[in-house]
Amino acid sequence: MKLLVLGPLELRLERGALDLGQPRRRAVLAALAADAGRPVSMETLLERLWDGDPPDGARSVVYSHISRLRRLLEEAAAEENGGAAALPSISLGKVSGGYVLRADEDAVDLTRFRALVERGREPTCPDAERTGLLEEALRLWRGTPLAGLSGTWADRTRTAWNRERIDAALACAQIHLRRRTPDRVPELLRPLLADHPLNEQLAASLMRSLAATGSTADALHVYTETRKHLSDELDLPPGPELRSLYEELSRGADLGRQPAPRQPATPVPAQLPMDVRPFIGRSDQLVDLTRALTPADSGAGATAAVVSAVSGTAGVGKTALAVHWAHRSREAFPDGQLYVDLRGYDPQSPLSAGQALVGFLTALGVPLQEIPLRLEDRAARYRTALNGRRLLVILDNAASAAQVRPLLPGSPDCRVLITSRDSLSALVSVHGAHRVVLDALSPADSLALLRALIGERVDAERACAEDLARQCAWLPLALRVAAELVLSRPAEPLSRLVAELHDHQRRLDLLASGDDPRAAVRAVFSWSYARLSDLPARLFRLLGLHPGPDADLHSVAALAGESVDAVRRALDVLVRAHLVNRTGGGRYGMHDLLRVYAAELAAQHDPRADRDAALTRLLDHCLAAAAAAMDVLYPAERHLRPAVERPATGLPPLRTAEEARAWLSAAQPTLVALCSRTQEPGPSRHTVRIATTLHRHYERTGHYTDALTVHTHALRAARSVGDQRGEADVLALLGAVHRRLGDYDTARRLHDTALALCRRTGYAAGEARHLTNVGVLLELRGRYRGAAEQHERAVALFRSVGDAHGEADVLNNLGIVLELVEDFKASIERYERALTLYRSMDHAFGEASALGNLGILLARLGDHTAAAGHFERALTLFRRLGNASGTGHALTNLGNALSGLDRHAEAAGHQREALELFRRIGERYGETGALNGLGEALHGLGRPAEALEAYAQALEVAREIDEQEEQARAHVGTAVVLRAGEDPARAVGHLREALELYTALESPRAQEVMRMLNGD
Repeated sequence: MKLLVLGPLELRLERGALDLGQPRRRAVLAALAADAGRPVSMETLLERLWDGDPPDGARSVVYSHISRLRRLLEEAAAEENGGAAALPSISLGKVSGGYVLRADEDAVDLTRFRALVERGREPTCPDAERTGLLEEALRLWRGTPLAGLSGTWADRTRTAWNRERIDAALACAQIHLRRRTPDRVPELLRPLLADHPLNEQLAASLMRSLAATGSTADALHVYTETRKHLSDELDLPPGPELRSLYEELSRGADLGRQPAPRQPATPVPAQLPMDVRPFIGRSDQLVDLTRALTPADSGAGATAAVVSAVSGTAGVGKTALAVHWAHRSREAFPDGQLYVDLRGYDPQSPLSAGQALVGFLTALGVPLQEIPLRLEDRAARYRTALNGRRLLVILDNAASAAQVRPLLPGSPDCRVLITSRDSLSALVSVHGAHRVVLDALSPADSLALLRALIGERVDAERACAEDLARQCAWLPLALRVAAELVLSRPAEPLSRLVAELHDHQRRLDLLASGDDPRAAVRAVFSWSYARLSDLPARLFRLLGLHPGPDADLHSVAALAGESVDAVRRALDVLVRAHLVNRTGGGRYGMHDLLRVYAAELAAQHDPRADRDAALTRLLDHCLAAAAAAMDVLYPAERHLRPAVERPATGLPPLRTAEEARAWLSAAQPTLVALCSRTQEPGPSRHTVRIATTLHRHYERTGHYTDALTVHTHALRAARSVGDQRGEADVLALLGAVHRRLGDYDTARRLHDTALALCRRTGYAAGEARHLTNVGVLLELRGRYRGAAEQHERAVALFRSVGDAHGEADVLNNLGIVLELVEDFKASIERYERALTLYRSMDHAFGEASALGNLGILLARLGDHTAAAGHFERALTLFRRLGNASGTGHALTNLGNALSGLDRHAEAAGHQREALELFRRIGERYGETGALNGLGEALHGLGRPAEALEAYAQALEVAREIDEQEEQARAHVGTAVVLRAGEDPARAVGHLREALELYTALESPRAQEVMRMLNGD
């Protein structure tokens, strides 16, 4: 008896695979098999089966499946042993709090794989034996592990196991290259590279092996293909190793005579900020952190990461301590250091855990397009990436335990250092965090810090220096700002400067603060601010109004209404005074205490009209920069976006797609923060324009979460100022996002609301846009006649107002519906008219969409070769545009065409890539289509069990989103596989389900199903 998980889940006897039953039971067996030989608690099973959100009665469901699996295994064991009493090779037992799957080493392919790899990596193992062991291990793989199982845990586990497979294959390839047997490597690595085309390590090893066998041209082709994938999908060039290898081969270097290179390591992040200099005192706390965070090992029983939390008041030096300790301890963390400022006490824009995870995952080498949409999925991917790595994570300026909990690793090899003004008691009680409470510096250490900063004047006027330290409440932040002022006035005695600071303290009404040390910090800020000339002082105040975490030079210039050169000089003054800091990438930020203080000063010194004008200038700038970036990325749609004027202060360089994407990424937190201020007059007038400017960027990059946030704020803004046309436009954007996410009911309500508004206000173009959106929703639910009527009305409206772009879009949609009702001639005519209009406007996205739709129709008519050509051109355009959804559909369509040409292996690869992409961006309609296409390809490859599982998943997703066309398709596909496997009774049931669905849809395909039922 064998339990196989390195491919579709199977329990196999000599006579064949056993029927494991429904998907949930298969998932229970997989969750136990992943930890074969080790207890799995009920809580862990519930987490794995329901992604941490089990329904009521979930435990009973698990008990039922466990009972059935135990009986199944017992019956299989009896059959295996011919009824004789013997220990079964696989059994399911109850242990305290959970269950354990006991199995012989050879009985579970995953266990066998790991044992072989471990033996193959023993230092004393000869190379010849080593390659044999690794190759035997790799032959155990039968495809995608746990194929057919869905959910976060299954996805996370697949990713981890695939990484083990790749590591083993690379190790085997390296040995072959070292032993001068490179001819065995290509067959090993080609399938893996096809499944993981962005893995540069696989590409490099394959190139070396091909070159070593004399196939240099093939090696260079591998580089070309990899470079294309990296460029199309990540907009990145190949890494230095791959480029260097390409250059060597291009020069004719003989790699066959060179030793194989050392396998490059996994990316090692090094994100620590610059160490604080000088760093004085805190010796006890440094020792405490070292004792807590750098033990000799994690201990045999360790199961969780070690967490230490540094807490203390603002300005006490928490960040400085954490960063200084991390620099001192770098060697203890060979796998790297991650750092993020969570901005927990920023009054306007704290960093969310989801945003922090994007930065961490990118630093850990996870491509952007593989980062999941949901927070819990991102956190799971993060934990997987950290598993087994000795790595330090610094979470700076945390507001609460809730903010940091998704950022805690699951690996006991990791260490986490958190700083916060909060005591984070929940982390201490729940996660066993070690707490370090940081107080002000001692008087002696405060003097030592002043001495290191300002030199001999401390000893010459010791009493005054002690008074200065006392007035700074012995807080490092205040001491550093005060020291900078002392240094700026070298001719004045320290006594006069201390008296001046004392006077500032009196004049600031701080008596109500009692002994609050922040009072001393604000007094020092006041003293430093008083020394500023007019423009730096005004700029400092205005920066307190900026809603984002940081700002670039041009946006600060817009905020101030001054020239870029003047603002650059003023910012340099503020940086030298420690009132502003450079954050990298030409951007500037402020400590949150300084931001609050600056905002208070602005409220005191700048009239409300001036503050509103500054915010309006910033909004104008952000809108203009966003429009400029969109003009670079989507030039064909320039006329559809709101017209904006270029601000007098100018824009940052936005000449290339790379510059445009970088600006949009850096400015996103500020744009969201600006859009959230919908109750203020200035933002309300701009928010709708920002949403309608950026919606295509969000849609085509799959950033649906950001889209929902911005569009929802825009809708509130439009309604708050009575902008009915803006309200109608934003309702269209929101409806489209909800449709992409499979929430058709919400999308329809939004479009119906907007249609009534457009008709009431005479907004013909808006009415046409919502009519075609309703048509798309009707089509997705199989109501084709109604969909065609909506599209025809929209075409007429767009023509009446001279909107060629809108007309082309609707013609494209109309062609789809006409094809579905098999009016092929009319469908082709609509597609060709749309294609002509798009090309006349140089509209790449529209052209790609029309090409894809024409390809679908040609495939339907049996011309799969021509269809594949259309899909390949569409795929190239979508990838060039960075459109995730379009890329996914082009891959699915191309896979379907290749299946029609009996190129099933290629087809399956395209469908899997599309499936991963759709799941990542959350597009469920695309997901069900890719699953159906995958089922067809797998059936063509002669893998019926995997095909049936793909169809079952497609059916489940299609039912969840009420997508009847794909439900019917899944039933027909299932029936075809069952017929081929000589199970006609079950096939008939699925065909009847398909017939009922197609009949309800009034689809001509009902006749095809009827013929199948009649035996034709």
